[in-house]
Amino acid sequence: MGYQQGLSGLAAASNDLDVIGNNIANANTVGFKQSSAQFADVYANTIATSVGTQIGLGAALSEVQQNFSQGTINTTGQALDVAINGNGFFQMSNNGTVTYSRNGVFQLNKNGFITDAAGNDLMGYAADSTGVINTAQTVPLQVPTTNIPPLATTGITAQLNLNAQATAPTVTTFDPTNPNSYSYSTSITGYDSLGGTQQVNLYFVQNATGAAEVYAVNGGTTTDLGTMSFNSSGALTGTTDHASGAATAELGQFALNITPTDGAANQTITIDFTGTTQFGGTSGVNNLTQNGYASGTLSNFTIGADGTITGNYSNGQTTALGQIVLANFNNPNGLLNLGGNQFQETAASGVAQVSTPGSTNHGQLTGGAVEESNVDLTNELVDLITAQRNYQANAQTIKTQQTVDQTLLQM
Repeated sequence: MGYQQGLSGLAAASNDLDVIGNNIANANTVGFKQSSAQFADVYANTIATSVGTQIGLGAALSEVQQNFSQGTINTTGQALDVAINGNGFFQMSNNGTVTYSRNGVFQLNKNGFITDAAGNDLMGYAADSTGVINTAQTVPLQVPTTNIPPLATTGITAQLNLNAQATAPTVTTFDPTNPNSYSYSTSITGYDSLGGTQQVNLYFVQNATGAAEVYAVNGGTTTDLGTMSFNSSGALTGTTDHASGAATAELGQFALNITPTDGAANQTITIDFTGTTQFGGTSGVNNLTQNGYASGTLSNFTIGADGTITGNYSNGQTTALGQIVLANFNNPNGLLNLGGNQFQETAASGVAQVSTPGSTNHGQLTGGAVEESNVDLTNELVDLITAQRNYQANAQTIKTQQTVDQTLLQM
């Protein structure tokens, strides 16, 4: 009977319209993947049916297949917006229930955890206080709000040129308050274990050709570090420790002991003058650096292509705060669509293959951007017209069958 085929056709066309309508409705949903309705013909399954005389009973919805092709990546400038470029899903957790998503619009909750709009936690690899990432297991990612601890200065690098033609000081006894008692001076700020500043002033006294006595002043304490010797080409050839009168353990390096007055631990700073010269010309600094820093607060953070979340602190330091991971599946179409941009692993999808972005067949991340829906509105509107025509045609089948039945009743 034509009613059976017509009704199945109406149901199929209606399902098709529903799928197309859902695509159109989600044209602006971040990370949404369009679907298409797939159909199969229906035949009576009886042994007595002759192969050559089978008449179909209509159509049935076989599956709703999702198209996981790449959506357009648009820049938003929001630090916690993340777009996946390539394969993979974000791994999310809701009190231990793991789901997967392509929607990379995230935010920080009151406890510093990175979550989506529904409150699901973004999963990844955690980093310790030194920025070392632990890849043993995935955990909810949390951005620490505490200050980064200070690092006490242990080394100063100083590369200078001391004028070979400088006139010897007119005052023979060194006095940091008397410019006539030294040839040149410079200074640098270091840090103690509490992050307090430790000003180190360096003075150079050139009483003899090819030599310079080095003094350091910190907190009112003056230390005679020793002597630097230069050859006739102006290169540094020797350093002698003042306290022992012997050559320093390493050429160009002196040790300065500091006793902070703010309760910080005593510290020893190695001052390395390697590369210092004694050429004719103005005395000056070519390079002067130290390796310590004060404590700092988190200013902002960025997300790299490999998923690493890097924190930028007010003291100029950067450190890894964690790493976002991606999950890939052998059969993404086997995932169960939960709605809300969330998918769930099933036996059909296969087990989640979790790894860092950019590894194996996992895509890369773009921070400060989102992946738009991959719905093509032009194609969807054309498909909408086709589905509408199919619906009308199947309705006409029922109408025709009704006319046939009416003819029989009138005989």
